[in-house]
Amino acid sequence: MMSVQTIETIAEEAGQWRRHLHQNPELLFDLPATSAFVADKLKSFGCDEVVTGIAKTGVVAVVKGKLGAGRTIGLRADMDALPIAEQTNLAHASKNPGKMHACGHDGHTAMLLGAARHLASTRDFAGSAVLIFQPAEEGGAGGRVMIEEGLLERFGIEEVFGMHNEPGLPVGSFAIRPGPMLAAADRFVVKLNGKGSHAASPHESRDPVLVAAHLVTALQSIASRNVDPFDPVVVSVTYLAGGSEAALNVIPEQAVVGGTIRTINPQTRKAVEQRFKDIVANTARLFEAQAEIDWRPGYPVTVNDPEMTKAAISVASDVAGADKVNGNCQCTMGAEDFSYMLEKRPGAMIWLGNGDSAGLHNPAYDFNDGAIVHGISYWTTLVGERLANRG
Repeated sequence: MMSVQTIETIAEEAGQWRRHLHQNPELLFDLPATSAFVADKLKSFGCDEVVTGIAKTGVVAVVKGKLGAGRTIGLRADMDALPIAEQTNLAHASKNPGKMHACGHDGHTAMLLGAARHLASTRDFAGSAVLIFQPAEEGGAGGRVMIEEGLLERFGIEEVFGMHNEPGLPVGSFAIRPGPMLAAADRFVVKLNGKGSHAASPHESRDPVLVAAHLVTALQSIASRNVDPFDPVVVSVTYLAGGSEAALNVIPEQAVVGGTIRTINPQTRKAVEQRFKDIVANTARLFEAQAEIDWRPGYPVTVNDPEMTKAAISVASDVAGADKVNGNCQCTMGAEDFSYMLEKRPGAMIWLGNGDSAGLHNPAYDFNDGAIVHGISYWTTLVGERLANRG
């Protein structure tokens, strides 16, 4: 067992771990260096069990309390980076071209490692804390894969908690809400097949670019005319391609439209999918073209359990003060694969303030190391409260 250190001291060292992880980002499930770094740290802390290879590169550690038997709770951090070229010019900027920690998973990992160190050295709780280091949150559904490989049953997890940094929220502050916290996120790619021609003879074509232009506009009617204004829906076309800059006098055979649709209500999610497909098919038919729809279901809604949310608010208030905890924050239309864990076990996701930083998924973003001490304090206090020996 390691000697007991203050959380402030651990946080300083965790900042070094965070910057090391930031310099060495890896993507999705391909996290050999990250996974090895995390596992080595956890073993050096004296965790009771360290398991690697779950969902390829996921790592799970178990720390048992010294106050006897009790519940088992899971604490989850994500480890993967994004395929973005960093533009921070920081001393600890990414060394891997085209990859960067633009969502703060380096900070999430460092904070949970810091919590693991403190918990393993103190063990002032009953039961077990299971520390989950997850790969592939950024589009790979690593949380779902860990569940499919038996994470929850294997480690006997009864409750599960997550934490994510939030740019714009002051450092030392927290925000959370019961019920829906983040949206479901589905994606689509539509291939519009028409008939090409010389641009001087458009009447001889079935112009897929024209179809695409009408489709982009028509899809916006889903949120504005098919859904209750108080039921959040976002339809964003983020990709549009057709023809070639090298052949501006050619109407192409095909155009492609892609994007994402975000919803909160599960029934609305189904209805929006059907309305989307109807609009695509009918718009193509109107111009005598054909549409191939590739609908890609994404992460479900992240739903916080009401009782677990109350517990999280209480812990955050103990750590930061009640005046720095927003217990009824606005739901965001971003998405999280922690949602899969919350579908299986009661728990809650909470926002941790990252201060006045660039936004998530921005090439100028960097995790604020000043938030680390607050994140570690939240995790360790949460374990102490949820696994208190009630006698």
